[in-house]
Amino acid sequence: MKFRSLALPFAVLVCASYSFAPAVVAQTAASTPPTPRAITVDDVFEVHDVRDPQITDDGKWVAYTVGTVKLKEDKNETRIWIAPTAGGDAVVMTAEDVSSSHPRWSPDEKYLAFLSKRNEGKTQVWLLNRMGGEAQKVTDAIQDVDDFAWSPDSKRLVLVLRDPTPEELEDAKAKEKDKPAGADADKDKKDPKPKKPKTPPPFVVDRYRFKTDTVGYLDRRRTHLYVFDIATKAVVQITSGDFDDSEPAWSPDGKSLAFRSNRSTPDPDRTYDTNIWVVAADNSDKGAHLTQVTTNPGSDAAPSWSPDGKWITYVTQLEPKLLVYATHHVAVSPAEGGEAKVLTRTFDRMSRSPRFSADGQFIYFIADDDGTQNLFRVPATGGDITRAISGHVVVSGYTIAKSGDLAAQIASMDRPGEIFTMPASGAPLTRLTHVNDAFMAKIRVVIPEYVKFRSKDGTTVAGYLFKPLDYVAGKRYPTLLHPHGGPVGAYYGDFNHFSQLFAANGYIVLEPNPRGSSGYGQDFCKAIFADWGNKDYQDDMAMVDYAIAQGVSDPDKLGVGGWSYGGISTDFIITQTTRFKAAISGAGSAFLASFYGHDQYILDYDVELGHPWENRAVWEKVSPYYRVANITTPTLFMGGDIDWNVPILGGEQMYQALKSLSRETELIVYPGEFHSLKAPSHIKDRLERHLSWYAHYVKADGSPAQPAAKTN
Repeated sequence: MKFRSLALPFAVLVCASYSFAPAVVAQTAASTPPTPRAITVDDVFEVHDVRDPQITDDGKWVAYTVGTVKLKEDKNETRIWIAPTAGGDAVVMTAEDVSSSHPRWSPDEKYLAFLSKRNEGKTQVWLLNRMGGEAQKVTDAIQDVDDFAWSPDSKRLVLVLRDPTPEELEDAKAKEKDKPAGADADKDKKDPKPKKPKTPPPFVVDRYRFKTDTVGYLDRRRTHLYVFDIATKAVVQITSGDFDDSEPAWSPDGKSLAFRSNRSTPDPDRTYDTNIWVVAADNSDKGAHLTQVTTNPGSDAAPSWSPDGKWITYVTQLEPKLLVYATHHVAVSPAEGGEAKVLTRTFDRMSRSPRFSADGQFIYFIADDDGTQNLFRVPATGGDITRAISGHVVVSGYTIAKSGDLAAQIASMDRPGEIFTMPASGAPLTRLTHVNDAFMAKIRVVIPEYVKFRSKDGTTVAGYLFKPLDYVAGKRYPTLLHPHGGPVGAYYGDFNHFSQLFAANGYIVLEPNPRGSSGYGQDFCKAIFADWGNKDYQDDMAMVDYAIAQGVSDPDKLGVGGWSYGGISTDFIITQTTRFKAAISGAGSAFLASFYGHDQYILDYDVELGHPWENRAVWEKVSPYYRVANITTPTLFMGGDIDWNVPILGGEQMYQALKSLSRETELIVYPGEFHSLKAPSHIKDRLERHLSWYAHYVKADGSPAQPAAKTN
């Protein structure tokens, strides 16, 4: 982070809850910067996650979040910062030890609102006033606030709230009953004596889709929209029903709200048919009168209004039967409903986050394209698509001010994400934040090569190839194949600590984008529909063969490993070839029929694979478990014990099978973890185990196959 002279347009007073406390980095003119070193395991915690840029309408300030990992405390923390676009100090707006997120400027620029969780353990909306003073908690919902958005007049918020649990309702009644008369309970009420924990009630399951990761079992509590008046604190629920409503967007005149919802009948759980709807912001009948803007049978999402309020742009999926493999396009529709126009049909790239330009003439959007994520724009009436931010970079988020100025989160192959600005004049990008500069100055990085090669059937495939940090031409190196998750994911060439770490430890690292990957068109994506482990396996192996043919990879020292679909790919690979000396399958699965009704993908299974009792041949084809006896590769299995995305059951089954076959294997289960590991100590453990497993079996250097570890 750069710090210069402080020049804020408003006062921010130091307070116990949220405060401004700019750090100062001392520098000595005569000091010599240290020689950059190789990256280490612990360096993953030195990389700060900079995201969610929010620019003021005058284009003068940008708010954003900075995520920090604290290994000693084994916790993650997010704080909100602001920076002037004209140059000057970056200022931290929220205190340490309490995470804050989702900063949003009020349209009149008097307030900065954000989400944070404090004493009550519920996430609420907080406000910082530009005239000075402490941050004030503005909402007091009995449940968490999931999302919010400002009204154009800055007097109201739309809140996204999930129906409260019986326990939340009971606690709210008890709190109101115990509140001292004429006093503010939050200030005067003493902490109650801890209650004896009750035995949890049983889960009552009656939904078709009844599980999801990070939540577990789903009940009938749904998310709905509420309009909150800041001055009076009045809350009016404006949508209801056995549906989930999300992604609210105010019309420019403040009279209506567009939102996303799956209201298909008779059961919204059985489709992904979300549509864009509009409801009056003063609707007091809880959504009895709605306007359905889109009628496409696929998924419509991310509504955003034109400046004149006549149009809504959104993301649409035109072929619902292709599920995640179908290209997501940018479309525009009259705000009152009517014939929609798809603007990116010929572009054929996964697109998201559409927003109108300040003058309403263009629609900006982010799209995956050939190993990158760029910011594009298209005329609102249709026409040629051009790149607003191009190059081998990853644009992850952006906002546009009424002034026409733009702020974006951009990462590159040699640098983690930072915030950049681009003026309405179209002048070059300017890097606004320098959060990771000090860390990046300490380490040496590898710039991967983006390579293209031919697969078995002649298809051109691409991927990123990392050479070892101290690569010597003509020497062959141990090589790790690292399949990505998804399956409709991709490697985009942004800074990747994992691959940098293994390159620093003397490995070639291969990051292929096989068929199924995003950024190469719908036909490329859908090539693996109901056919996992076939063409994507051929493409993955083609990159290994390419690296060997280039003279950089040692064919006798190969390893493979990935997470999620990367773990599933690993399971496929080791049942089809014995070329790899070691494998690590994280959050993978192999016996697919056992996941039917156990994970969160029931609708995908029914559409893509059919019922396992009716389509047994298809299920067995995509289940490498039936070929487990072919495995001779020493394999480490990993996962979180409460992962409902790809449950640990998949790793347990493969581990047990290899144990039964007396093969070399081990299972690591991380307690309290969902699909993505969050605890810093678990992330550190995972990386150390990767290094030791590959060192022992791929490098065959005589080191133990795993670090010293706790065992049960």
